Amino acid sequence: MNVADLLVDGFGRVREVVHQAVDGLSAEQLAARPGPEANSIGWLVWHLARVQDDHVAGVAGTDQFWTAQDWRAKFDLPFPAGDIGYGHSSDDVAKVRPESPDLLTGYYDAVHEHTVSWVSGLDAAALDRVVDEGWDPPVTLGVRLVSVLSDDLQHAGQAAYVRGLLLG
Repeated sequence: MNVADLLVDGFGRVREVVHQAVDGLSAEQLAARPGPEANSIGWLVWHLARVQDDHVAGVAGTDQFWTAQDWRAKFDLPFPAGDIGYGHSSDDVAKVRPESPDLLTGYYDAVHEHTVSWVSGLDAAALDRVVDEGWDPPVTLGVRLVSVLSDDLQHAGQAAYVRGLLLG
């Protein structure tokens, strides 16, 4: 297995869990929170898609699908265009109320397709490229992509867990 195949497989696993977590849920279920400070399935999936969209666009040198494909307007959220959910308050989480699973998977799938298309062209040497000098040590492409995978898989798992709580 080469680096590109490994990354495609990893991001494919995120996609599988995202679809399983939201499949067949109502808008009410997507917005349900197991506790007053907890995240909803809708917020978790929106956030993981935003992180992937933002971070992959940043390293690929492309536009984010959030704005370039007008997903921002489709979600109609009261956040700035660059908001990815980092640092959201409980009140902010409550504002993310997707109308359907299709809205979430539509956005996520667009981001996913861009991601796998881009990472499919990577080789091992590309992973050593420094993409963020704001950290010590500087962040390489490989570290950034593993970070996105880790964050996405954690949040997808959380969404699956909340689904289990809702559906018993």
